[in-house]
Amino acid sequence: MKRTLPVLLALGLVSLGIVTAQQLPPGQIVRRPAEGREPELPQPKIREYHPRSTLVVPEHKVPRAKFPVIDFHHHPPQSMTVDDVNRVGDAMAALNLALMIDANNTSSARLKPAMDAIAASRYKDKMVMFAGLDFRNVGPGSGQKIAAQLEADIKAGAVGVGEIMKSFGLTNRKADGTRLHMDDPELDPVWETAARLKIPVLMHTADPAEFFAPLDYNNERWLELALYPDRRYQDRSRFPSFEELMGERDRLIKRHPDVTWVLAHMGWHANDLARLGKLFDEYPNVYGELGAVLYDIGRQPRFAHDFFVKYQDRIIFGKDSYQPDEYPYYWRVFETNDEYFDYYRDYHAFWKLYGIGLPDQVLKKIYYANALRITPKLSRAGFPAN
Repeated sequence: MKRTLPVLLALGLVSLGIVTAQQLPPGQIVRRPAEGREPELPQPKIREYHPRSTLVVPEHKVPRAKFPVIDFHHHPPQSMTVDDVNRVGDAMAALNLALMIDANNTSSARLKPAMDAIAASRYKDKMVMFAGLDFRNVGPGSGQKIAAQLEADIKAGAVGVGEIMKSFGLTNRKADGTRLHMDDPELDPVWETAARLKIPVLMHTADPAEFFAPLDYNNERWLELALYPDRRYQDRSRFPSFEELMGERDRLIKRHPDVTWVLAHMGWHANDLARLGKLFDEYPNVYGELGAVLYDIGRQPRFAHDFFVKYQDRIIFGKDSYQPDEYPYYWRVFETNDEYFDYYRDYHAFWKLYGIGLPDQVLKKIYYANALRITPKLSRAGFPAN
């Protein structure tokens, strides 16, 4: 990138201490590397460098959520046997997980066996199912067929739709071989059915924006992308851009204002909460689900706190992958004001987390009340009345 002579002179003067950063041209960022030096000692590999923090601050571990929790985005084992349900259920009480919603995009063929396994388990009142949607090979008449399948699955006992996976829009192909756009009119009957049935639709669109960005050393998810090649979407000849997918999603939401849309992973806008706030403001039928984005919430404690308070009626707890030892990190971020503590996956975040200290009234809404309000088929038994 070329710099103008005034900018170069200004940077030189800053390095000499003659002018301050405030006197630089607007937007110019001052960075002071180690005077061109290189380490004299052997350099560690990126996964070997784990400096031990010397910071001493109060710590408040939170092994159990303060209020009962509905996990709106739960992925139990695909097999869903009675033993699977019991194994998940055995760990729920200690965490104060009151209800798990299986969001495995379960097909009609697997739905009844899974619900039978839940009914035969020790935790028949602790787990419910979302219905899956099959968007493969969509062609004329597919929308009506998928809508009929959805209606049958809800009648059979499913409580909503989800998780509509990222393949919707990203890789799903129509019968004619073209990419299935998320706002394809052929699918309108599906969304009209969801609106009529008054059920929530949990939709996972795209992936973090960095997965679509150049894979260079400025990409803060470089390590994850280096470890997992199937998360790289930089090739525009194979994949649409992040913004193209967001545009399709937003047009879909706009065309169906009576559907209760729940954006999995906060719509991948947890790193840009102002953008998510604009979406909430424009579409009162849109909600954000918290699965797998704690690393973004916990690095912006003041802004996230204010956002959660402002939009307390629009945020729903979900964890995504079921790892019992990871839930307490969520409780600690949401319930304390702790500073500078570890996140549980180094390839998601190399930074530390901070607590956002939410008030009890906000915690109750995020943990269970919002999910109950938008999912009429859920039982209210066992949850506080206020």
